[in-house]
Amino acid sequence: MASGTMGGLSEVYSSAKRILLRARDGIDRLERLDSDPTDLASSVKRDITEIQSLCSNMDGLWRSIPVKSQRDLWRRKSEQVGEEAEYLNQSLEKYMWRNQKKMLEAKERADLLGRRSEEGAHILQIFDEEAQAINSVKNSKRMLEESYSSGVAILSKYAEQRDRLKSAQRKALDVLNTVGLSNSVLRLIERRNRVDTWIKYVGMIATVVILYFFVRWTR
Repeated sequence: MASGTMGGLSEVYSSAKRILLRARDGIDRLERLDSDPTDLASSVKRDITEIQSLCSNMDGLWRSIPVKSQRDLWRRKSEQVGEEAEYLNQSLEKYMWRNQKKMLEAKERADLLGRRSEEGAHILQIFDEEAQAINSVKNSKRMLEESYSSGVAILSKYAEQRDRLKSAQRKALDVLNTVGLSNSVLRLIERRNRVDTWIKYVGMIATVVILYFFVRWTR
């Protein structure tokens, strides 16, 4: 029975050592990777769990060895495997904690950059709106100046026409007085002159009103 126990211990110990090497290699690979190797970390965790299970089996086997020296030898081997498994488990937990912290910091940086990008876009939008408002004011000012210049030109033209009409009317009245037309004809001409004057002023007022509403519309 002792030989059977020893054989079983050797087999379990060999399996534990083989899995220990694989788990240790997995930890080293995890430390070298920059990405999120979830599958590899899960595989290492399963190996460590299996090693701990094998250690429990070894504890039950070495205790049944009748020879004290051999029993102590296998106890130390079992404890060594258990300590290595615990060390690997702590290394894995530290790695997982560091990796989780790294991922959280990366997410916070991404969120911060996203907020800054949104704030920058909002500021650019404000600048664009301000630039559009300034351009609109400039265009309105230019249109107002053009409208004012056009109105001044129209009024100047009316003033010139009025002066020419007055001069022509005076000459006509002088001629009529010279040929001796009646007072009724003269009054008729003066009445027509007043009507023409009213028409002229109404046209000037209409022009000013049109310019006023045009300026308000361009705002």
